[in-house]
Amino acid sequence: MKRLFDRVVASILLLLLSPFMVIIMALVVWNMGRGGIWFRQQRPGLQGIPFEMVKFRTMLEVRDGEGELLSDAERLTRFGRFLRASSLDELPELWNVLKGEMSLVGPRPLLMEYLPRYTTRQARRHEVRPGVTGWAQINGRNAISWEEKFELDVWYVDNHSFWLDLKILGITLAKVFQREGVHQDGHATMPLFEGSRLDSRES
Repeated sequence: MKRLFDRVVASILLLLLSPFMVIIMALVVWNMGRGGIWFRQQRPGLQGIPFEMVKFRTMLEVRDGEGELLSDAERLTRFGRFLRASSLDELPELWNVLKGEMSLVGPRPLLMEYLPRYTTRQARRHEVRPGVTGWAQINGRNAISWEEKFELDVWYVDNHSFWLDLKILGITLAKVFQREGVHQDGHATMPLFEGSRLDSRES
């Protein structure tokens, strides 16, 4: 039922929002110039299997004298901040939902490099498909710690249901307009996850 719901809703939203997404595409080109419209990156999906996640680009391709990309905070444009705060940069992920790589609701897909840093308990977030939004997103988003975020993800894995997904989607719409928890102080989104202290119960 969840997969059917995901596919039907993603198809309808892509159809209805396609004119609006074309406008965003034009604005990305206008505001950020070279570098393309899309941000594509491999992320771990169900059971940690990688897939290519697609978002609207929000950062400039600006490098230092040694050819290294500048920090996220330095490359994030004003328009990019707006896209992130409004979650409009996430709209292309509906295509990932339609392909079955993501769900509308689930733990957010993070970086591949984080996989070996999870405790056994934290790694359980990959027992379900990653989502465009999720339980952690409506309970603090990026304003909470990594450990709190992962606990919320595991709670969702253990308690997810169709009705809980509907609740999360409804609250997500309200949160988008409130623009809460978009980033932690001093960071474009969140600091990198370096790993948690292993507990004897989690090792």
